[in-house]
This record gives sequence, structure tokens and C-alpha cells, in this order.
Amino acid sequence: MRLPQLPDTMAFIQATQPGGPEVLRLATGPRPEPAADEVLIRVMAAGVNRPDVAQRKGAYPPPPGASPIIGLEVAGEVVACGPDVAGLKAGDRVCALTNGGAYAAYCVAPEAQCLPWPAGYDAIRAAGIPETYFTVWANLFMIGRLAQGESVLVHGGSSGIGITAIQLAHGFGSTVYVTVGSAAKAEACRGLGAAEAINYRSHDFAAEIKRITGGRGVDVVLDMVGAPYTMRNIRSLAMDGRLVQIAFLEGSKPDGFDLAPIMTRRLTVTGSTMRPRTTAQKGEIARALRARVWPVLDSGRCGPVIHAVFPLAEAAAAHALMESSAHIGKIILKVAD
Repeated sequence: MRLPQLPDTMAFIQATQPGGPEVLRLATGPRPEPAADEVLIRVMAAGVNRPDVAQRKGAYPPPPGASPIIGLEVAGEVVACGPDVAGLKAGDRVCALTNGGAYAAYCVAPEAQCLPWPAGYDAIRAAGIPETYFTVWANLFMIGRLAQGESVLVHGGSSGIGITAIQLAHGFGSTVYVTVGSAAKAEACRGLGAAEAINYRSHDFAAEIKRITGGRGVDVVLDMVGAPYTMRNIRSLAMDGRLVQIAFLEGSKPDGFDLAPIMTRRLTVTGSTMRPRTTAQKGEIARALRARVWPVLDSGRCGPVIHAVFPLAEAAAAHALMESSAHIGKIILKVAD
């Protein structure tokens, strides 16, 4: 495909080898070209996420055919379209869940994984949407079946995922409890709609959930910690409750796992990852977001909270901040105006 008036090369962030944030360097390489069902996006901003850190460390390789460049979400302007693209055109401003390649001046994404900027958004805010909103909607609402009037415990309440889960669950009529690591994070989460914020450093969250709910427990737990939380998560669930696992930052093999509560309380233990899903599956999530969540975002509610913005060249500093867990909300790389 010939793309006139576009540079053949572009700036991007290269991981020179698996390792710490310092392995991320600004480099120059070939600009990608869109496949038949893809658009080429001039990237204005890109979100930083935990899977990016895992990929930098060599623990989360891109799927076959995906760009080896780190980054899973962008906001920018469509500059070219593959021949099968029907709903987008050059000049459209989109945010996209990418399969890789976001830390760059140009990135490709399937049309099905692109959504318009919500009303009033700039590139920085739009770039903070795709990864967390796709993940939360798919796991908390589609797989976890969280419904109006139910309750949910969200771990990592001040993370990008946590803040999205708080706002959407609260906005759609659920009671939200979260775990956090500081008083400042607890205050921020309560301000976003959490009914209670439990400091996991000083309290046993399972005991606190039992106390807060009068022994009933919650309907859904959304967890990204993994092994050390597993049995406490199960103890936190009400009858017919659902544990939804979206990551395992502290391990995937819990000690002392007991199947009995799952049977006696009819619990469901489930989970998913986003990146290996097919374009059709991600497109289904995108359509649900457009129908259910975009009207909320267009109205000015439930938007991403931006903690910090770094220039693309300072991706290493952005990763260091992500790994410190000192942030409340999203970390964004600004790529272009």
C-alpha cells in the first residue's frame, strides 16, 4: 500500500534488552503499514500499563504478527486506511486498543478496536481509556456479570484499572469496596465512588469485608494480585459470588487452595487476558463500550484520572513511576500535538 506524504521512518521506544526501565531508549525505525482491516494512526498520546512493564522485562511477549514495540493503547489521528476499512477515514480522531506498537509516532490498529474520542476529550485523556475500559468492561461486566444492586471488591483501587472499575461499577448502580495502600489513595477512591477503602497494609481485607457487609460478602471480586489473595478473595465472596482474575502480580499458584467453599457457596472462579483475544472478540467489547459506556463518557462522567504525563523520550521514567505504585490513575506518554 502506497502512503503518500508520510515519512518512511518514525521515532519509537525500543527495549534494548529485557530488564529495568533503563533499557527503554528512543530509537528510529520503519513506519508500519496497515493491513486490510487496519488503520494507521498518527499517535498523539499513548497509555502506560502493567503489561507494558511485563513485556519490557521479557515476561509478556507480543502475540504472533503483532508489533514488537511496547504499548497497548493510543489516541491520535487516522492517516491511512486498509482496503477493508469502511467506518473510518483519514482525519478521524480515535483512541484504540492496539495489539502492540503504541510507544511510537505511528501505530496500526484494527478498525474494530478503534473508538472515537469522547466529547470534550483531548488526546491525553482519550489515550487513558482503551486498555482499562476494555479490560474492566469485559471482565467485570461481561464475564463477572456485575449487576445493578450488587457489590464488588476491587483490588488496586487507585490503579488505572481500579479507578475505571470504581467509576463504572458505581455509575451503573453497584456498591464498590476497594483495597489501597495509603490514606491518600483511600481518599481518592472514596471521592470517585467507592463506599469503603480498606488499607491492605494495616487490615485483613477479608475480615473487613465480612464486617462491612454484616457477614454476607460481596458478589464479585476483581483481582490482579493473585496467589496470596486467593483464599481471602474466596472468603470475601457471598453465595453465588464470582472471583474474576485479570492478573497475578504476586504469583499464580496459591498455597493451601481449598475447593470446598466453591462448592458449598456455589462460587465461580474465572478470569481472562485481553491481548490474545481475536479482533472479532475485541470488536465485540468495543461495540458494547460504544453502546453502554460512551454515552456516559460523552456526558462528562466516569472518565480516566490522569496522574502524570511524560514525553515519549522519557518512557523509562514513566515505567519507573508505574513500578513504584505511587501513582493514582493513569500514566500517559505524550507523543505529538
